[in-house]
Amino acid sequence: MPFYLKQGKVPPKRHTQFRNKKGDLFWEELISREGFSGIYSNIYHKNPPTSVEKIGEFKPFKIESNQDIHRHYHIKTKKIELNGNAIKSRYPLFYNSDLTIYKSHINQSMDSLYKNGCADEIIFIHSGTGKFNSNFGNLNLQPGDYLIIPKGTIWKIDIEEEIRALVIESKYPIETPKRYRNNFGQLLEHSPFSERDIRTPELKELTNDHSCLIDIKLTDRIQSYKYKYHPFDLIGWDGFYYPWIFNIHDFMPITGKIHQPPPVHQTFQSKNFVVCSFVPRLFDYHKDSIPAPYAHSNIDSDEIIFYSKGNFMSRKGIEPESITYHPSGIPHGPQPGKIEESLKVSDTNELAVMIDTFKPLNIVDSDEDIEDKNYPFSWL
Repeated sequence: MPFYLKQGKVPPKRHTQFRNKKGDLFWEELISREGFSGIYSNIYHKNPPTSVEKIGEFKPFKIESNQDIHRHYHIKTKKIELNGNAIKSRYPLFYNSDLTIYKSHINQSMDSLYKNGCADEIIFIHSGTGKFNSNFGNLNLQPGDYLIIPKGTIWKIDIEEEIRALVIESKYPIETPKRYRNNFGQLLEHSPFSERDIRTPELKELTNDHSCLIDIKLTDRIQSYKYKYHPFDLIGWDGFYYPWIFNIHDFMPITGKIHQPPPVHQTFQSKNFVVCSFVPRLFDYHKDSIPAPYAHSNIDSDEIIFYSKGNFMSRKGIEPESITYHPSGIPHGPQPGKIEESLKVSDTNELAVMIDTFKPLNIVDSDEDIEDKNYPFSWL
């Protein structure tokens, strides 16, 4: 997380007596990464966070690939019939040992809490609104939001207007790009966004400490626990570990005299993959520049692009919520006529999310009617 934050009340020193008005001790809980060597937060409960009343049966799950040919894909995810809450409506599309990519159409609020015990998450809100409630506080969700949920956060999403989202589960932490941070972790002057753009949770006092159910996701199962006390019973917390939001509309694009490569659009990093944001921007200003990207062979990476809004200048036949998948080893680039078209325009209004992975992706079985089977031949 990029900066220190404090919410509510905390004692002057960690691991010291902290009591309520009746003289009872609050319960301190340390949430930390890499044992005791990574970022952490100290949170203070009114009740013991360890009081388990019941352990439910685990629900196994497995994602499998049926990919039988190495080729480009165009998947029209808008056509996927999905419903349910933020967890049950997830539809897996791609995966490898580092991440899983889902599409989600959320039309129901969650009636239990959720904790991902094996992955950080990015939820990109394509459309819709709602409220994210967590043990660190609440955040309002709106179109364009990247919601970053660190592993171990306890949360639920309440729906106001149906949310359509792209979801990334990452085995490793989601971070801001290292090259845009100084030695103290602060985003540098030439970064395309700053700490001012980051929204952080607002802690609300819980008035009812009733028991509750938490579904905890592990590597190959979901395990439910019933706790005697609600985990949102915090009096306060501080640290670097908490969920946060960055909105894609606050990304300030870096442009140049000639075409800039995809790394200038990088927004997040993790181990073995990056996330980039394509936003409305001016095109290159050299008198002979070619705004459309050049053909490219991904030798060491697979490329996923989720098209959210606008017109993507290098492709035709793309609609909102489309996903293209360009695997390593096969060249891709502007389709016929798109290079010439780009010479006549000065800017673009595209809005898209790109995920580049440095290990090959597996594609999950999907209904044939959501895929453009002719896409590999669209460069003819």
